[in-house]
Amino acid sequence: MTPLEVRNGTQALARILADSPDVVLLDIMIPGMDGMQVLKELRKRDLMTPVIMLASDGTIEQAVEALKGGAYDYITKPFNRDRIVRTIRRALGDHGCVKELQPEHTSHPLHAAMGLSSCVARLVEQVDRVAKTNLTVLITGESGVGKELVARAIHRRSKRASAKFIAVDCGSLPDTLVGNELYGHEDGAYTGAGRARQGRFEAAARGTLFFDEIGDLPLSGQVALLRTLEEREMCRLGSVKSVLVDVRVLAATNQDIPALIQDGRFRGDLYYRLAEFELNVPPLRQRKEDVPFLAQQLLDKTIEENGIRVKGLSDQASFALQAYDWPGNVRELRNVIRRAAVLADSIIEPRHLAAWLPQRSVNLTRVEVGASMDEGSFSLKEVTRRATRELERQILEKILRRTNGNKAKAAGILQVDYKTLHNKVKQYGIKV
Repeated sequence: MTPLEVRNGTQALARILADSPDVVLLDIMIPGMDGMQVLKELRKRDLMTPVIMLASDGTIEQAVEALKGGAYDYITKPFNRDRIVRTIRRALGDHGCVKELQPEHTSHPLHAAMGLSSCVARLVEQVDRVAKTNLTVLITGESGVGKELVARAIHRRSKRASAKFIAVDCGSLPDTLVGNELYGHEDGAYTGAGRARQGRFEAAARGTLFFDEIGDLPLSGQVALLRTLEEREMCRLGSVKSVLVDVRVLAATNQDIPALIQDGRFRGDLYYRLAEFELNVPPLRQRKEDVPFLAQQLLDKTIEENGIRVKGLSDQASFALQAYDWPGNVRELRNVIRRAAVLADSIIEPRHLAAWLPQRSVNLTRVEVGASMDEGSFSLKEVTRRATRELERQILEKILRRTNGNKAKAAGILQVDYKTLHNKVKQYGIKV
């Protein structure tokens, strides 16, 4: 059993859904989505993994709430090591019975790679359904949305998962080399041809062959591919011997294929053969609730690859990222995060994004972001929740400035107990 560690609530939820761990240690006061929200989301999805809640300043009310919400146990700091070990062992023992009841849909690689939005959830459902078939799938979507991720997920969830997944970049295939790349050649098939060579179809035997940017495939290659798909056999160049093809074909494009057909640049019969099932990957602007999760993942990867000492993104930076439409999708988000990570000393703030995002996005507050989202990006309930949190944060900052950071005085003015105010200050990352 390998322990996994994450840094915030959103990342924790995605990792738990993707990896289905045997037991979860979940701190209530984690950045972003707090521990109680994570627990609620897990139980909403009927995930039966035992969750042990951890708290630094636990109360009886909090413990009752956690246990009612489905927590396996509740432990307060300072931790007693022996108690934690005993609780984990007990949870693991009970989990042997529980795990068999866990629904299959709660774990999926696309949630870990793309996020937890309703758009991704719908895509996951379609991927799981079509993966069980042998249908040819056409994956559409803008550049940078993750079409190859979807293709690889289909392969991993299919009966062909133990065989190879081979990708072909159609945009890099010159007209004269298409046949050789796809079907290979025999020794001496043409001038300069050395020993016999396999093509991509043979290399992907019993597996999956993925044609990336199929709209760029030359017409001669389209003719050959159509014939192979229809007859399920092929010949190497320089051979007269047909070989049976047992390969599942997936294709992706960011182009309007019907328009290419109208222009005579793509064969209509090939399009219909490829699109036995069609999947559309939504652009990032239609699933902005996934942006903070993706940004943190990309930041973690940047830190790991480059040794940059950045702890994370501020709430204001996350909302600035959500306010932008991302025409370059995840690829553009990755570049912005990498650049901001180089500029930041500890936490990425909006000023570190200003060179690459419109000033309007950088200057937006949380309240304004909620109003600026595209229709359907967030529910009214979510917009209201975010607006309320922002207003609460602004009031706390104002009162704390008035009391020169004296939390006891601020609690008196706001008519709340000291502990509540202390937790709110910590939750919002307010410096006093």
